[in-house]
Amino acid sequence: MKPSLLQQSRRSNSFRGSNPLDSSPDGGGATKSPAAIFWLVLHGLCCLVSLVLGFRFSRLIFFLLFSTSTNSNSGLYQTSPFRTVADIAENLAFSTSLPSLDSSPANRTTGTSGVSSSGVVVGRHGILIRPWPHPNPEEVMKAHGIIERVQREQRAQYGVKSPRTVIVVTPTYVRTFQTLHLTGVMHSLMNVPYDLVWIVVEAGGVTNETASLITKSGLRTIHIGFVERMPISWEDRHRMEARMRLRALRVVSEKKLDGAVMFADDSNMHSMELFDEIQKMKWIGAVSVGILAHSGHSAEDLAAVRNEGDESNSPVPIQGPACNSSDHLVGWHTFNSLPYVGRSANYVGDMATVLPRKLEWAGFVLNSRLVWKEAEDKPDWVKDLDMVARDEANVESPLSLLKDSSVVEPLGSCGRKVLLWWLRVEARADSKFPSGFLEEELKSRIKISKDKVRNKDMNKKAGAEPVEVKL
Repeated sequence: MKPSLLQQSRRSNSFRGSNPLDSSPDGGGATKSPAAIFWLVLHGLCCLVSLVLGFRFSRLIFFLLFSTSTNSNSGLYQTSPFRTVADIAENLAFSTSLPSLDSSPANRTTGTSGVSSSGVVVGRHGILIRPWPHPNPEEVMKAHGIIERVQREQRAQYGVKSPRTVIVVTPTYVRTFQTLHLTGVMHSLMNVPYDLVWIVVEAGGVTNETASLITKSGLRTIHIGFVERMPISWEDRHRMEARMRLRALRVVSEKKLDGAVMFADDSNMHSMELFDEIQKMKWIGAVSVGILAHSGHSAEDLAAVRNEGDESNSPVPIQGPACNSSDHLVGWHTFNSLPYVGRSANYVGDMATVLPRKLEWAGFVLNSRLVWKEAEDKPDWVKDLDMVARDEANVESPLSLLKDSSVVEPLGSCGRKVLLWWLRVEARADSKFPSGFLEEELKSRIKISKDKVRNKDMNKKAGAEPVEVKL
């Protein structure tokens, strides 16, 4: 009996001895010391204040009591850990005051270092507020100038060391959508960072409408007239455009223009990366073209065409070189026209899909020396341009100029990048600008001018001052 009581007393004494807050080490009482009670109450009070006022207030109290750092700009922290309530309120009012939206120098505050400050302080750092509503335009232009110089320097160091002149061939003719299409191509060519020559071949002869449009570009242009007028059937139009391109190649041969020749239709959309890829070509290259087939059918008809086609086809068909795993040319991606049999457009303005050729000219670029009469390093696998021109009806792509198509160099990561898009959206062949609207507007202006003249005569008779009449 006695050993068990002795063990229990030892256990209770060991527990009491391990508790530093126990005031009676002999186990005689369970009351706590006043110091322990004070710290418990203070801890509970701090927890309650933190819950009510939030952690940010507690952290602010901690900094006010124990921080010894200084800040000359905001004046929030001083060397003395204890300050009066008036000093703290003054500093807090200065830190949280918002500046006026007026950007005049009189409304800005200046620190001790002479740097303009807005008066808004976050932590120990001030926030610089720019003038409202817009920055200084002179600074913006300086920034653009710096960026332009940096890009020019980067192009000189990492770009093409000896870039060739880009020779662009564009067949066109006067029609309703000519200004729309030709302006898009013109703006793309104006952004090319290389020397450029734009050869524009116009069906039906040179016209003032086309000449005035291409003159606005400020580029070096060669405007050539083609005697025949553009036909209204799509099949005949494709053939005639091929002959117009051959006519431009003969001009390149006659003038011995040296550079990289690319074929840009007036309805194509080009990526600026295309003009960089052209510089990598040695003799003749090919790029992938995204085909945007236009259709005037309804959604049901378009869905039926897609269901009849191969399901493995891409939603946007790609036309261009096909390469193997070693990045060598093994074939060509062509547009699958089988689902559109009987549904394709035959004439300009038909409500049907306009199909591309088997291989579009726009997907090829070639060295201008290939069409020269005499060139020192001209390869023997190219045909003579005059011989090819004799059979113009059978020329469908630049591959007709080659004896061996395997020499074509695939560009744009071996055809994996689409660098331009082909689209043919045309108005009807007999469409014109809204003449009825123009006639009505002219009639209304004539009527207004007659009324002004009549009023002028009446004022003269009445002795009033003359009225100026503007037509």
